[in-house]
Amino acid sequence: MPDKGKKEFLGKGWSFPPDFLKKERRVEMTEGFTDIERSLEILLGTRKGERVLRPDFGCNLDDMVFETFNESLKTYLSDMIKTAILYHEPRIEPLEVIIDDSFIYEGRLMIEIEYLVRSTNSRFNKVFPFYLEEGTEIQS
Repeated sequence: MPDKGKKEFLGKGWSFPPDFLKKERRVEMTEGFTDIERSLEILLGTRKGERVLRPDFGCNLDDMVFETFNESLKTYLSDMIKTAILYHEPRIEPLEVIIDDSFIYEGRLMIEIEYLVRSTNSRFNKVFPFYLEEGTEIQS
């Protein structure tokens, strides 16, 4: 486990979605490696232009939903994800982006990102499920 100085570099941020703790009168926070994981989820789930003060933030995966899925699109998606991480997540270095299309007929791509945390030289991976269809049959 990294020491305190290294952990501070990894950062601390609001949990997502934000959760307000009434009794403690504060916002729930995430830090360290968990904060990096949440940051990746936010980055991949945000469309460019969605954030008013940071119009270049995001990945625009939604724009690819109706494209014909082939090796060329797979390579394009991989490059788009790596570029978004390089520009917007300086704490990590993307090593490999693997797009698993074995669930394509169920309307889902599994995006696996292998990355290196720069300050600790630790390797991790994140699997991000990207759904090609809206969740219309959700039960509450």
